[in-house]
Amino acid sequence: MITIGQLAEYAGVTVKAVRHYHQRGLLAEPERDSSGYRRYTAEDAITLVKIRTLAEAGVPLARIADLLDADPDALTAAIAEIDHGLQERMAQLRRTRDHLAQLRGGDRLFLSPEAADLLGELRELGVSERQIRLERDGWILMRTASPEDASRWTAEKRELLTDPDFRALYLDHDAAYDWSPDDPRLPALAERTRTWFSDHHPRSETRPVHNPTIARLAARSQPEASSPAWDRLARLMRA
Repeated sequence: MITIGQLAEYAGVTVKAVRHYHQRGLLAEPERDSSGYRRYTAEDAITLVKIRTLAEAGVPLARIADLLDADPDALTAAIAEIDHGLQERMAQLRRTRDHLAQLRGGDRLFLSPEAADLLGELRELGVSERQIRLERDGWILMRTASPEDASRWTAEKRELLTDPDFRALYLDHDAAYDWSPDDPRLPALAERTRTWFSDHHPRSETRPVHNPTIARLAARSQPEASSPAWDRLARLMRA
């Protein structure tokens, strides 16, 4: 007859684990003796070793009770089933690791390769990270709602960026976000923008989006999508 501490030491587990197995109904809990201690037998030690061995092999505790006294055929079948489940879990973990690797790669988990390349080109141009976030969030929404539109617009945007005048306008608009709404540069920027779009209208003509609800959401859901200077610039361009 041994104490719970001696039993745990013999089986290579903690006393806390023994008590947990009691609670789960895997190991019978003996009555206390006259001195108030629970005394365990060699049979308890054998059962505990079996529990520990199955648990370390990956068998869920909920299945261990059925396997402790199973015949060899039933045990083999159960272990094969558990092994299959472990293989599925391992495959899921590999997929999760692949996703995490993509996350380390930045925007490519959420965007098409073309849109991710576009953001890289904008960074190389010196576009602010605020504007990069606006672009990225818009492309995420568009890709989800209308992949065809997103792919076409991405190609058009990258083509526009090959135009030096468009690049200059894009960078100036980006910088204007932080200007005062009374900044004297705003009327000139509005005029330059109107002139560029007038000269390039056939190439930059706006086309309808297949999912206008998402298009409106993309325009309105971003806190940084407007500023006092941008609001005035928009009014000047409409004037």
